[in-house]
Amino acid sequence: MSDEISPITVPQGIPAIEAATEAPHLQQPHVLIITGMSGAGRTRAGAVLEDMGWYVVDNLPAQMLTHLVGMLTHGGPPSADLRIAAVVDVRGREFFADLLAVLAQLRESGVDYRILFLDASDEVLVRRYEQVRRPHPLQGEGRILDGISAERALLSDIRERADVLIDSSETNVHELGRIVRAAVSTSEQEDVLRVNVISFGFKYGIPLDADHVVDVRFLANPYWITELRHMSGRDAPVRDYVLGLPGALEFVDRYVDALEPVLAGYLAEEKRYVTVAVGCTGGKHRSVAISEAIAERLRARGQRVTVAARDLGKE
Repeated sequence: MSDEISPITVPQGIPAIEAATEAPHLQQPHVLIITGMSGAGRTRAGAVLEDMGWYVVDNLPAQMLTHLVGMLTHGGPPSADLRIAAVVDVRGREFFADLLAVLAQLRESGVDYRILFLDASDEVLVRRYEQVRRPHPLQGEGRILDGISAERALLSDIRERADVLIDSSETNVHELGRIVRAAVSTSEQEDVLRVNVISFGFKYGIPLDADHVVDVRFLANPYWITELRHMSGRDAPVRDYVLGLPGALEFVDRYVDALEPVLAGYLAEEKRYVTVAVGCTGGKHRSVAISEAIAERLRARGQRVTVAARDLGKE
C-alpha cells in the first residue's frame, strides 16, 4: 500500500470529518430476558412487567429474540421508553439450547440486555407442581424431581450469567411482584398507583369496575337553578356553586384523607389500578365537580390520576 497522503476530496474551506469521529449512538430499547426454573414465578414476573408498560412475549423461541428486537425497532431509532421482556425457558424444547448463542449475537449487534433468573428450592417446586397437578416440562415418564434436576443442569450456564437472580422459595405472589418491580424499576413513577376518578349518575347505574363508590346526593342539586341547569360541573359557575355548598369542601378533604391509607395498602398488595366512582342523580353537576376536586387533591399528594365523566351528555 502506498504511503502517499490521500488527496483532499472535499471543497476547500469545508473541514474533512476525522477518521476517529464516532457514528451517532442510537438509543437501544430496554431488553430483559426472563428465564429460570419452571414453577419459580416466570409468569408472574411477566405479568408485573406488562402492568408496568413493558412489551412482554411469553414462551418465545430463543432464535426469535433478534427478530423481535429488530421488528419493534424497524423503521428508525427505537423509542426511548421502548421496553421489551421475553420469557424464554425450557418449554421451547430444542430451541432453548441456542439461547446462549443468540445472546452473543444480540451483544455483537449492540443490543444491551439483562437477564432476570427466577429460582426456587426443589422442595418448593415439587409442592407447587403437585398443587397445580401438572407435569414438569422435562419430566417425561419420570418423577417431578427428575424434570427439575434436568432443568437445573440445562440452566446452569445461563444462571451464572444472570444480572438479577430472584429466589421465590419464601415469597407469595404479591411479594414476588414487589421484588420484580424493584429489580427493574428505573423511576419512582413506575411504583405509583393509577387512580381513575369517574363521575356517574345513579339513574344510569353504578360503574361495574368501581372499587369505591361516593354518593354526593347529600349536596343541593344545581339542576333546580335555572341559570345552572344547562351547564355541567366542569363549568366554573356550577363548580363554584357545588364546592361552595356547606360541607362540600370538608367532605372532599376528609375523603381524600381517608383514601390515603387505602391507596398505600393497594400498593402493598400489588394492586396498581383503582377506580373511584362519584355519583349524583344524573351525573352532570355535583358528581362532576366533586370528582374534579378529589382528583386535584390526589394529584397534589403525588398520585397519578385520570378523570372521566361517564354520563355527561346523556340527559
